[in-house]
Parts: sequence; C-alpha cells; structure tokens
Amino acid sequence: MSDLLLLHGTIVTVDAERRIIEDGAIAISGDRIVDIGTASDLEPKHQGKKVLDCRGKLIIPGLIDAHGHAGHVLIRSIASDTNSMWMRIVTPTYYHYTTRDYWHADGLVGGLERLRAGVTTGVSIISSMPRSDDPVFASNHAKAYDEIGLREIICVGPAGLPWPHPVTRWESGKPERRHVSFEEMIEGAEATIQDLDGSAGGRIKVFLTPFTIVPSLDPSNASTPDQAVKLTDNDRMQARRIRETARKWGVRIHSDAFAGQIRMAFQDKENAILGPDVHLQHCWGISHEEIDILAETGTYVTHAPPGRATPVLNMIARGVPVAITTDGVSPSRHFDLLQTARLAQYTQHLLHNHDRYLLPPGKVFEMITIDAARALGMDREIGSLEIGKKADIAIINMRQPHLTPNWMVVHRLVQQALGSDVETVIVDGKVLMDGGRVLTANVNDVLDFGEKEAQALVERAGLHAHMHDPGWGKLSRTFDEPVVPPAPPAV
Repeated sequence: MSDLLLLHGTIVTVDAERRIIEDGAIAISGDRIVDIGTASDLEPKHQGKKVLDCRGKLIIPGLIDAHGHAGHVLIRSIASDTNSMWMRIVTPTYYHYTTRDYWHADGLVGGLERLRAGVTTGVSIISSMPRSDDPVFASNHAKAYDEIGLREIICVGPAGLPWPHPVTRWESGKPERRHVSFEEMIEGAEATIQDLDGSAGGRIKVFLTPFTIVPSLDPSNASTPDQAVKLTDNDRMQARRIRETARKWGVRIHSDAFAGQIRMAFQDKENAILGPDVHLQHCWGISHEEIDILAETGTYVTHAPPGRATPVLNMIARGVPVAITTDGVSPSRHFDLLQTARLAQYTQHLLHNHDRYLLPPGKVFEMITIDAARALGMDREIGSLEIGKKADIAIINMRQPHLTPNWMVVHRLVQQALGSDVETVIVDGKVLMDGGRVLTANVNDVLDFGEKEAQALVERAGLHAHMHDPGWGKLSRTFDEPVVPPAPPAV
C-alpha cells in the first residue's frame, strides 16, 4: 500500500448527502480514505502522495456483489440448454468430480472477472449447494482472491436434504466416496470459519450458509401454502444448529429463500434464520405476509434479475432493504454488476406496465454499493467514498463514444456503462488494476490454469453430453434423447 492522491475526476460518493464532486480528489493513506473534496482544495494539502490523474474519468465506490457462486465460472454454459435439469446436472458434478485445484483455478478466473468489472467485494458460495465437507475447497478459493487482492466472503454450510449426504473426494487422481452427516458439515463450516474469517488483513470473511432456510421444502422454487404447512424436525434442527454456530463464531448468515419458507421459518421465532444478521437471496413469489415478516425482523434481501416473481418494489416500499446481485455466473450469467443492475431496472419497468419512473438510476446504483454493503453488515467500512472508510475504488474511463458527453454521470453508469469500462481498481488502498492492466496476477497464466482444470472436470464427469450445439435454424430447442444427470464415479 502507498499514499495516493486521485486528482481531477468526477466523484460519485454515495455518502449521506449523495454528493457528486466535479474536478474532485481523494487522498488515501494506507488502506483508508483520509480526505475527499475538490482537486483545488486537496492538491496543496497532500504533497508527496503518488498522483493518479483522473481527468475524463469517473471515480465510484468499489462495486459489491452480495451473492454469487464459487465453481460456476469454470462450468459456465454447460447444461445451459436444459434449464429444468441444470441443478440436477451441476450439483452432482460439484459433489463428486471437483478437485482442490479446481476451486483454486475457479477463484482465480472468477476473481479476475470481478476485478475487471470493478467488483471489489464478492460473495462466493462453495458450489451451487454449499459444500463444507472439505475446508480446503473454501481455502483454495479464498487464496485466489487474496492473491488478486480482492475482498471475498466465503459461504459454507450444510447441504440440502438428504442427510447424510454423499460426496466424493479425489486424492492422487482417484475418487474416494463417503457420506457426510449434518454435524460433519457443520464441523467443516466451523473449520473454514476458524481458518479464514478475518484473514488476508480482513479482506476474507466467512458467512454460515445453509442451502435454504427450510430444507424440507423445494430448494429452488416457490412452495404453495398446501406444501409449506409445518416445520419438520429437520427444519427445526437446522435452524437451531445454524443459530448456535453463528453465535459461537460471531459470523453472519446467508441463504436462499422462496415463497412459503419465510412464513414457515417464522414458526420457530427463537431460531428462525431471519433478522438483521441475515441476508436472503431470491425470495421468489413471497406473499404480503412474508414481506411483513422480513420487515419486522429486519432481514436483508438480495435480488438477481430477471427474478420476475420477486416483489422487489413491494419489499422496498415496506422497508425491506434490497440489494442487486449477479448470482454469477452459471449457467449463462456474468459478474458484470453494472449490466446486471441495468437488467434489474429494466425488468421492473416491464413488470409494471412499462413504468419507466420506477427504480431511478440513483436508487439502482445504491443497490450495488451502499445497500449491498448494508446487506453484508459492512456499510461502516465499504459501499461509499467517505473519510475513514476503506479505500475500495473503481475508476471508469468516460472518454468513450458510448459515455460521451460526460454528464448526468449516475444515469450514464446505470444506463450505458459496462464493466469493461473500468480502468483502475483499488482495494484497501492498493492498486490492483491500472489502465486496464491487472497488476497482481499474470492473466494468461490464470486463464491457462482455468482452461486446464475446466477441461479435466469435463472429462472426469462426462459432461460432453451436456455441451449442445447452438440450435442453428431452430425456433425451439428439441432433444433426441432424455437428459441424464451425471452419476457418482465408480470407486
């Protein structure tokens, strides 16, 4: 880290006054912002600092992606043509065919993608359904983010039912099968917390993450009232153990929730996975009653578009804090949070009779900065550019045809800017990317490593069957044979 002075840029602070400072400046000492204002005021006061000339550029808080998945980067596009079967294809792949090196490679490639899009803090759930039986998976992924210099929140916890859960580990190129109990999954999550939480100078954190908050219900879709009736013994046991473990280690909780689950979880108010230390992803199809429960308990919600069944506006109107996430990156998503935010705004416009007055650009930008920081319990440190906060910053080149003229900058961010427009990224006061050049990793080596591990996974799991042609000349995709998920390897 070095002392820096960013000069002559337009600054979008997202501070309490939502100031936009023309010809602005930010002074950084160590990992903190120590001064912010106009260039004419700051330049004389901060002689001796290394100067970054930001003329023609926009200085914004580092973007925060509060929900994504580790592993998805190197399996992207596979099975994307069979959406109804996608989870049944990729989850067995993660549980039976991934190696420790795979998780390191995925972290490096995914970390670079986030870095280049100006995402300085990213949440990564280990697998599509959390896998905590081998803590090295999480540590290898976190190691990759540490090498790049980003912030990462690793999410581990118990898999969904059934318990015990079958897993396969690859040792010396050979598969070893076993069944992991619920308590062993909790132990694995605790080992990850103990090893990683607060590491890398505080840039790596760990959240406790059960697959969903009510495991007896459909883990990927809304449950109707006749399905979501009463908590089972397993539901109550998971909630109690998650709450006990989170209190023991002082960590926050993240999970998925869908219609029916919030109402059911609230039946056990003492242990419900709801509250100000929780953020829930999706919340598709939830009822007015469930929105009231979220508001009453102070639970945070994160939303990945299109998510047409998610009542985003109703939740915000009733005081439920909502942030936008990529849910990246499989089967067909990306880590470009600016494009994702634009899609979230557009989806809400379409859902509400093309009402373009909804979710104005300022609110949308808050949902990927300060609102996302609040969902993670980190708004005192990141999410805005203010004196005393961490120096997590993205700098966007506005001297481009699609961003000219350089005015109404928040509108331009939300309506036209792309992640690829980010030129420079700073985390904890350290420049990780400058002028589009990554300084902390050899990009070609990372991509070669990722390609090698991805191809090896395809061979181990027999995923060629799920790599389809693009459907040339077809109005609708059809198949010659039923789609069959991968079976566990023979041991």
